[in-house]
Amino acid sequence: MNDADEKRIAANLAKILGMMCVRNTMLEGIHAGIVPISETGDYSDVVVIDATGRQIPWKEVSHFDDDAMRDLMRQIVNPLYTFHMSTDDLQFHEQITRWMSAAGKWDDPDIDEAFLQTIRHNQDVAGD
Repeated sequence: MNDADEKRIAANLAKILGMMCVRNTMLEGIHAGIVPISETGDYSDVVVIDATGRQIPWKEVSHFDDDAMRDLMRQIVNPLYTFHMSTDDLQFHEQITRWMSAAGKWDDPDIDEAFLQTIRHNQDVAGD
């Protein structure tokens, strides 16, 4: 397989996994919330006032508590597992094709160097 085909297949797989296994999670509910207005454009002028009256800068607010993070990870990992376990199912492939019509319109992905560095760093630390 040539390099262009390999990149095309990997990009399509990444997009369909993102569409089917990540997008349709509780992230949709967070995305559907009210977006604060920022006159500076970087949200440094936005604060959240909690129930005790604390004013927390937007960039410092935790948008997920630990339980929500666990739920989100389950909502991502379970579909990823199911996707991989269903790769031999012809009806599942038909669904992938349907979903790909939407995911195919997304921008092509780029190599995430920060991700690779984190993995390499964690591998180095585990090897010590």
